[in-house]
Amino acid sequence: QVQLVESGGGLVQPGGSLRLSCTVPGNILDYYCIGWFRQGAGLGREGISAISTKYGAKFYAAPAKGRFSISVDDANHTMHLDMTSLKSLDTAVYYCAVSNSRGDYPEVSDPAICFAVNYKYDHWGHGIQVAVSS
Repeated sequence: QVQLVESGGGLVQPGGSLRLSCTVPGNILDYYCIGWFRQGAGLGREGISAISTKYGAKFYAAPAKGRFSISVDDANHTMHLDMTSLKSLDTAVYYCAVSNSRGDYPEVSDPAICFAVNYKYDHWGHGIQVAVSS
């Protein structure tokens, strides 16, 4: 079982910043896709950002564009999500996830597969709370 562990969450005021981190066993670049997701209270889980490690492409959901940045520190087996200009709508539990392979999705081309709505990630962290409030 691949165990992912998130850290860096907490309470921040609107307009503030946070860095989320996720430690991943083994060589993080061996995974096909790596991503961050979130789930607000009473809402479904949504993809926030992802990286196609094979193509080096990064993807961001509309709410994250221009404010969030995904990165990989492969030497330390860690992925990060840097969040700036935080809003109350960003309050959610944030999850990191990785996938082992591309899977069977012929209708979606690379590298966009990593951010496709129906793409299944194989391994997930337990989630970490981010609360944006004054």
